[in-house]
Amino acid sequence: MAMEKQCTYLIFDESVTRVETAELAQGLESSDVKSKQNTLKKIILLMLNGEQLGSLLMKVIQYVVPNEDKTLKKLLYLYLEAVEKRSADGHLLPEMILICNMIRNDLNHPNEFVRGSALRFLSRMKERDILEPLVSSLKVNLEHRHSYVRRNAVLAIYNTHRSFEELIPDGPELIGDFIDAESDVSAKRNAFVMLCNCEQERAMRYLVSVIDQISGMGDIIQLNMLELIRKVCRQDPFQKSKYIRAVFNLQSSASNSVAFECASTLVSLSSAQTAVKTAVQAYCQLLSTHSDNNVKLIVLDKLSDLQKKHPDVLKGLIMDIIRGLSSPNIDIRKKVLDLVMELVNMSNIDEVIVVLKKEIMKTQGADAEKSTDYRQMLVQAIHTCVIKFPEVAGTVVHVLIDFIDDSNASSASEVILFIREVVETYPRLRETVVTRLIEYFPTIKVPKVFRVVLWIFSEYCNSQSELDAAFAAIKASLGSCPFVDEETLSVAENTATASTPKQSGPAVLMDGTYATQASASMAVPTSVGKKEDTPSLRTLLIAGDFFVAAVSASTLTKLMLRYAGLKSADPAILNERVAECMQWICGMVPLCTKGGDPGGLED
Repeated sequence: MAMEKQCTYLIFDESVTRVETAELAQGLESSDVKSKQNTLKKIILLMLNGEQLGSLLMKVIQYVVPNEDKTLKKLLYLYLEAVEKRSADGHLLPEMILICNMIRNDLNHPNEFVRGSALRFLSRMKERDILEPLVSSLKVNLEHRHSYVRRNAVLAIYNTHRSFEELIPDGPELIGDFIDAESDVSAKRNAFVMLCNCEQERAMRYLVSVIDQISGMGDIIQLNMLELIRKVCRQDPFQKSKYIRAVFNLQSSASNSVAFECASTLVSLSSAQTAVKTAVQAYCQLLSTHSDNNVKLIVLDKLSDLQKKHPDVLKGLIMDIIRGLSSPNIDIRKKVLDLVMELVNMSNIDEVIVVLKKEIMKTQGADAEKSTDYRQMLVQAIHTCVIKFPEVAGTVVHVLIDFIDDSNASSASEVILFIREVVETYPRLRETVVTRLIEYFPTIKVPKVFRVVLWIFSEYCNSQSELDAAFAAIKASLGSCPFVDEETLSVAENTATASTPKQSGPAVLMDGTYATQASASMAVPTSVGKKEDTPSLRTLLIAGDFFVAAVSASTLTKLMLRYAGLKSADPAILNERVAECMQWICGMVPLCTKGGDPGGLED
C-alpha cells in the first residue's frame, strides 16, 4: 500500500529476478551510461515488485544525478517517484535535500526537455517538503519560450495548489492571467482544466469572453468547455440559454469527439425538437463515417434512448439511421434494423422497403458465411414491415422468392415461411407467387422448403394451367421409377444385416440369466443416383427423407383430385397422370419399409 501512495505507475515484469544490492551498486558506479540505464531500470522494476532498495538512494544521487544523459534523466525521475522519501519515523529523508537542489537546477536548465521532465515529476508529487522550496521556480516556467515547458508548468502548479493550497494561494489568478495570453492549445487546455476544478467562476468568465471564438479552438479544449457547460447548467438550469448557442456552433466541428459530446450536451440541455434533431443528425453522421465499431454501438445506444423520448424526431431521420447498414459488423446491423423497425411508419415504409430490398440483393454475391445471418435478419425485418403494413407485401415477396434456393437451411426456411404467410393472407398474390415457386422448384435444396412449397401447390393450384405446371415441375424433380432397383435394395439389406448391430431389449436365457439381443438396421445407399444432374427432390427421397416423401405423396393426391374436379379435364390425361402418381407413391414405399434414415423428421 505504501508503494501505491507514492507512485503513480505500475510495471510488472516476471523476467526480473532478485539481484544483490552490491551488484546493483556496482552497475550504478559504472562509467558506461548504458550500464547505468540498465541498472536503474532493474532497480525500478524490483522496487515496483516490492523489493526494499532504499539503501541505494545515495548511490543514485552520487553517480546518476550528475549525469546529463537525457534517457538517464528520465529514468531518474521515475526512480524518484517510486523510492521511499520518508524514514520510519515519518520525517523526510536527509537525502531529499540533495534531490530538491537537483530539481531546482533542472527547473532552471537551458534544455527544455530537462525542464519538462522535472515539471512532469512535480505534477505528480505529493510531498509538501519537496514542493515548498520549488514554488518560485514553478512560476518562472510559466513564461518559458517553449510550449512543452509551459504546459507542464501549469500541471505542476495545478498539483501544488490542489494538494497544498497555501503554497500557491494565488494559483488560479496566475493561471487566469496565463490563459489569456497563451497561444498553445495544450497549455491553454491544462490551464482551463485547473480553473474549472479550482475556481469555476473564473473559468466561466473566460468561457464567456471567448464564446464567439470557441469553434476555432482546438478539440481538446472544446471538450473541456462542453464539460463545464453541462456542469454549470446542471447546477443552474437558468444558464442554459447563455451557452446553447456555443454548443450549436461546435456541432459543425471536424472532430468526431467534439461532435459526439455536442450531441450529448444538446440533448441534456434542451428537449426542443431543433436541438434533438441536430443531435440525431450528429449521431447519424458518426454512425455512417466513423471507423470504430465500438463508437457505432455507443451511438446506436444513444439513438435508442432518444427513440423512447423523441420518436417523432427520429422517424423523420430514419433514412439517415438506416445508412448504418453499410457497416460489415453483424451486431451493428442488428441494432440498426431493430431501431428502424421501431421507427417505421406509413410515411417512410416505402423508402425503408426499397433499402431493405437493395440490401438483401447485395447478399447474393457476398461471402456465404457472413451474408447468411444478415440475410436472415433482413427477411425478418421485411416480415415485420409486412405485418405492420400489409400493402407492401406485393413489392417484396417476388424479391424474397429468389432466395428459396439458398443452401442454408435457416435462411431458406425463413424465406419460405414468410412466403407461405403472404400466400395465405393475400389471395390477390397467390397466382403470381405460385407461378414463381413453380419456376424455382427444381433449384430448391432444403427439405423443409420442399415440404412448404409442395403444401402451397396442393392448396393454391386451382386453374388447369397451374395444375399442369405444378405437376410438370414435380414430375421433373421426381424422375422415373423405380427410385432404387431391387438388386440395390437387396445388397443394402444384406450389408446392413451383416455389419450394423443395433441394441434392443434383454432376453432371458435357459439358466435364468439375461443376455442382450441385437438386431440389424440397414440403409439404402445414399450414393445411388447421386449424380450431378440428379434432381434434389429425388435425392432426398433416395436418402430416406420420409417426411418429404409423405408430403410429396399427399400433394400428388390433392393435385389429381383437384384436376379430376375440373370440367375441362381430359380423362385420358387424367388417367395417365393418376397412373404416374401411383407409380411414384408405390416407388416410395420400398424406401420407407426397407431402410433409410428419417433425417428430415427433426424439423
